[in-house]
Order: sequence, then structure tokens, then C-alpha cells
Amino acid sequence: MERVALTPDRSEVSPAEEKLRKLLNGIPAALLLVDREGLIALANAQAERIFGYAPNELAGLAIEVLVPEQFREAHLHHRASYFQTPDLGPMGARLELKGQRKDGTVFPIEVSLSPVEGDSGSVLSVVRDMTGRKRMEQALLVSEERFRRIVAEVKDYAIFMLDPQGRVQTWNEGAQRIKGYGAEGIIGQHLSRFYSAEETERGQPEEALKTAAMAGRVETEGWHIRKDGSRYWANIVITAIHDQDGELLGFTVIERDITEGKRAREAFLLEITNTLLSQLDVSELFSAIASSIRLVKDFDYATLAQYDAETKMFRIQRLDTSTDEDDPPIEVLLPVAGSPAGWAYASGKPLLFKGEPGERLPVEMPPHLLWQSVKSGCWIPLRGREGMLGTLNLFSRRPGAFSADDVGALSQLANQVGIALDNAMAFARISDLNKSLAKEKLILEGDLRTEHTFGEIIGESKALTRVLKQVETVAPIDSTILILGETGTGKELLARAAHDLSPRRERAFVRVDCSSIPAGLLESELFGHEKGAFTGAIAQQIGRFELAHRGTLFLDEVGEIPLELQSKLLRILQDKQFERLGSGRTITVDVRIVAATNRDLSKLVASGHFRSDLFYRLSVFPVVMPPLRERPEDIPILAHHFLSKFASRLKRNIRSIPPESLEALRRYSWPGNVRELEHLIERAVILSPGSTLRIPPFEPVHADQASPAGGATLTEVERDHILRVLRETKGKIGGRGGAAERLGMNRTTLNSRLRKLGISRASL
Repeated sequence: MERVALTPDRSEVSPAEEKLRKLLNGIPAALLLVDREGLIALANAQAERIFGYAPNELAGLAIEVLVPEQFREAHLHHRASYFQTPDLGPMGARLELKGQRKDGTVFPIEVSLSPVEGDSGSVLSVVRDMTGRKRMEQALLVSEERFRRIVAEVKDYAIFMLDPQGRVQTWNEGAQRIKGYGAEGIIGQHLSRFYSAEETERGQPEEALKTAAMAGRVETEGWHIRKDGSRYWANIVITAIHDQDGELLGFTVIERDITEGKRAREAFLLEITNTLLSQLDVSELFSAIASSIRLVKDFDYATLAQYDAETKMFRIQRLDTSTDEDDPPIEVLLPVAGSPAGWAYASGKPLLFKGEPGERLPVEMPPHLLWQSVKSGCWIPLRGREGMLGTLNLFSRRPGAFSADDVGALSQLANQVGIALDNAMAFARISDLNKSLAKEKLILEGDLRTEHTFGEIIGESKALTRVLKQVETVAPIDSTILILGETGTGKELLARAAHDLSPRRERAFVRVDCSSIPAGLLESELFGHEKGAFTGAIAQQIGRFELAHRGTLFLDEVGEIPLELQSKLLRILQDKQFERLGSGRTITVDVRIVAATNRDLSKLVASGHFRSDLFYRLSVFPVVMPPLRERPEDIPILAHHFLSKFASRLKRNIRSIPPESLEALRRYSWPGNVRELEHLIERAVILSPGSTLRIPPFEPVHADQASPAGGATLTEVERDHILRVLRETKGKIGGRGGAAERLGMNRTTLNSRLRKLGISRASL
């Protein structure tokens, strides 16, 4: 065979030959054409580079020069055998041999031998330098052995391989220790062997493998079963293994027994739960929450965003104490929409902000957090028994302070915080209700002593009927009523009548006597106060406005309210909102106001002692209660009503009032109005010995007050009454049937009254 040089003189090469030579020299493998005598007929540039020869230097050399000396004899034998093999095919043999470079270096090679068709006895050898591959294989073997030994030595982790169907292929000592199976008994078993029958029935093992195959990795925690049937809490990481074409080759499983850790976490959470649940005071609970969180994760700034159904906003409460001047108020209202807390509240998922460059939240960071220089944080949903309560929010002034693991731990803690907050809120509602009921009980007990001062509105006069008609008209409407009238005319009874005729009749009627409460305490009485709001405020107190929520508040003697308190009362009339003393929390109430006064409010407005805007707010519907002297026809009816009332109460058998006594009562001007009449009848019932009411002589409260035209003073009425009785007894004072007996007094007492009134026998 002719020896061919692949780099001959260019002038002797045809274009076709030049193209062939370029093609052969461009092949990355070494090409050697060997004739039957074993001489190299052709070698490309790669063969010359691999074996270290100059261009065209290999042509004509025996192939054995490329074989190490110790293998040359064997090589000659193999080459002779090769030509004696009739069915080698187009790729006769692939061998892994040793090659020798020109400098004597021995290195591994892979040789593919192929006979040259049409050239009897010639063989084409394709040679590859296997040095790099062998090094890699050796390194891989070492690495695999090292990994095998590490896996075998790891006793705290179960590490094993699964085939694509989920069957166990490898088993380490840690897996045997944790699960209790030896390798010989578990190789080839399915992953479901380690799950409970219920979990296997639900397809949980297959679902885990499917998720890992799709996502690449899945991490779960749950109860697993040992060989002896005992359970343990395991953390499992399943990782799918794919080839470069995406074909699933199997899975690696790394499993830890974390039963003790779970028990420790549960004990820790139980301790925190007990601590939190023992705090039934909301303000003390906030401090306990902050302390509990610090056991899990440190922070710079913590808040609790509690959803307020009335305002449909978050009430932001600081959980930790701080003296920073730039801190926001202890409690503020913030909108739900567009805030990170609102996002976590609406989605029910925690929101993590690591503060990494380019990181974006789904919503804008609130300005008050920017003022706090917050660089990272998280918002954790809080759930109560009946749904979402709000969010627990933790912040740091350094980026990256919170991780996904922190959020997981804090979410577990948030479950306990939600329960504790739910309990504290329920306790606060019950406490407020109890306080409300207790205070309402005191009010009602006081009302029982005063409510039935008149029992009911008694009378048939035109003046009274006109007033009652006005009240009947305005009662169903929530308009404010201002009742005007003299003391003792029955303004409170009229207010109660308005309440009883209104849709609020099933709710509380709360009375406040503005004239009997010191000015310094009236604000607390009306609006309530928080614990510590002022000296002596040892507990929270609910005000009368809260007690009257959805009911009626009766402000008696409203003209006595101090000027500085009138503006706060005006705000409630306008906005239905106020704050307790010592609190920044706004309370919204639904209260119908009925006010009463015996003073001329227009004169108080003119003198600057009463706000004009408050006066106009109160006098939406003014009602004037007529004095008793303007309804004399009602006096006999009232007298008999009071007689029946007090005779029954005092167990006296008094059934009638003498006509002359009724006439005397009609003629009196009654400056104390119905209340004065009531007291007079009560005293008469006490002093009357028989079945007929005997009105005793008495010193009138307003004896020196001039009577209106056509009226008489109570002294005159008393004198006329005694004179009439003396005339009827023909001047007899003592003894049976005498004046003293008829008047229900001792003889000496009557003589004393006669001298005081200037009555003598000549007067008869």
C-alpha cells in the first residue's frame, strides 16, 4: 500500500485531495490506516498530536511503535488473530489498550478497529486519548466510595434511594436504626411500607413522589411507622433524579426522626399558650405576646393589627414598649386595603419581607413603617374561633432579619396568640357586659326608688293632654327631645313615656341627673374612664352613653352641665362618637337623647353659660310640661291616686278624702307642683288614724312666696281648713269628735298651731 502524507507539498495536491485531507485533519479523534504488514499508511494531524510525532513522521512506521514495549508481543498476536476473524463487520472491535508516545509516555487509549472495504488486509484504527476520562472515572469511584462510606456511617439520618416506581434500592445504617428494617428485608419494597394504612389508602406516598418528580424536591413532616408498629414524627426530603434529557432515574430520600424535637416544640408552645391564656386583660396580654415572641425571634418593632368590624379598619396596637419620640400613637386606625397586613388578612397567608435589593411587596409599605426605618419584617395572619382576627406584625431595622423558617415558627405561635386574643376579647366583652349590667342594676335600683314617683302620668286636663299628644307624635322618631318645665312637674315621667312609645322600648332607659353629680366627675360618669386615667381611677368604668347604646339617655337638668363639657356632648349629638377618659379609642354609640331642664336655656345662652349650638341641637323638639296650678282639674285625680298608692304601701285603711280638703288642694298654687302634692298626701296618710284622709297642718316650703292672682298660699289653705273643722265641731278642740281628733293630731299640737296661725274663738 502506498504511504500517504496528509501534509504534502501543496502544488502536488488536487482540490479533491486537499478537501479530504482537511476533513481528516479536522476530526477530533486520531485516525491511523494500517496495512496487512502492520505499517502505518496514513495518520491524521490528531494522531500525530496525541502520540507526539511531527507531521508525516508516522507514515511508514510499524504500528507497534505506538504500543508500550511490554505489550508489543501481545499486540502482534492480536493483530494476526484479527485478520483471521472472518465476521468482524464494519466496526470489527473496540478495545481499551495502552498507548505510547514518542517520548515513551504510556497512557490509556480506546481503539476502534474497522477493516477497509475493497483494500484487503488494511485496517482503520480510530484512537481516543482516555487519560482525562480515566481520571474522571477514578475520581468518581473515589467519590462514590467516599459517599457510600459517609452514608453508611450516618446513623441519625435515614438515607436511601428509590427507583422511578418508588421501590427501595439502597439502605444505610441510619435507615435501619430509625425504621427497624435490615437492608436484606427492605430492598425492593415500596415507599408506602413506611406509611400507615390510612395514609397509603389516601395515596399519600404516591402523591409525595409525584410532587417531587414535578417540582424536583418536596419536604414534608408527619407520623411514620417503624417495623415494630411504633410511630415517630419524621421530617422527609424527597429529591427527584433526572438525566440530561429529563428522564426520571429515581429518588433520594433523606429522613430524620424529630419526635423529641416535636415534643419539645409542643411543650414550648404549651408553656407559651398557658402564659398567654392566663392573661385575660387585653393590655396585659399585649405585653405577654411581645415577651413570648422574643422567645422565638428577636425583633425591633412589633404590632398587632386587629380588624374592627364597626369602622372596617385595622386598630394597630403596639406590642412592645419604646421611648422613641417618633413612634406612632399606641393605638391608631389604618385602612385594610392596600396594606401588607391587609394582604395577609385577606389571603390568610403570611407575608415575608426580607429587605433584599429589588425585592417588591404585593402592596406598598405603610409610611409609619418607613418612619421606623424598617428594613425587613413579616405579617402573620391571626385566626380566632370564628374567623380571622387580624395580623401579628414583626419588624427589624436590619435587612434579612426574618427567614421562611422564622415565619413558620411564628405562624405556629400566632395560632396560640389568636386563641389568647379571642379569649381576652371575649372576656373583655363579658367584663364590659357585667360592668354594664352591674351599673345598670345600680341605676335601675335607684330608679325603683324614684321611677314611680308618680307611678304614671295622671290627669285629664287639656294642658296635659296636649303635651301627651306631642310626645306621642315625636316618640317613634329618633329626634332629640327637650322637656321644659318647673321642678316637680313630671319631666322624667314624660321622658320615660317617650322611651316606652319608641322603637327603643326594649333597650335601656338611662337617667343622668346633671345637677347632682360634681362637675369634676360628670365627664367620667357620662363617658367612662380607663384604669389609671386620673387619681382614684383604679378600674375601668363604662359611662352612661355606653350603657344607653341603642336605648335612650335622659339628661335631667341639662342646663347644669359645665361649659367645658358641653362641646364633648355636642360631638356625640353630631357624630355619635366619643372617647373614654384616658383612652384614644373612639367609641361609636347609637343613643337617643331626651333632655330636661327647669331653667331658661335661652337666657343661659345669652349670658354665655350655655353653648348656642348645643341649645339648638337639644331643642329639636321642645315640649313644655305645664305646672300643676295650670291643671287644677287634675288635682283631685292625683290626690286620690297618691292616696291609693301610699295607703297600700303603708297598709292603712284610708278610702276617702273630704270634699273640703279637695277644694283646699284645688285652691292652692303648688309651687312644688306634683311632687309637693305627693309628699303632702304621703304625710297625710301617715298621720290619718281613720278611714278618711285628714290633711294635717304643715309648714309649707314656700310659705312666704306670693301666690299668683286668684290663688292662695299653703298657710292660708291650712288656716282656712282648721277654721272649717273648728266650726264643724263648734269650737271643740279635744275629746271624742273634737277638732284635734278630726285633724289627726294631739290637742297640745293643735293648740300650738292655733296660736301660730292667730286663730282664736273670736275668729270662729
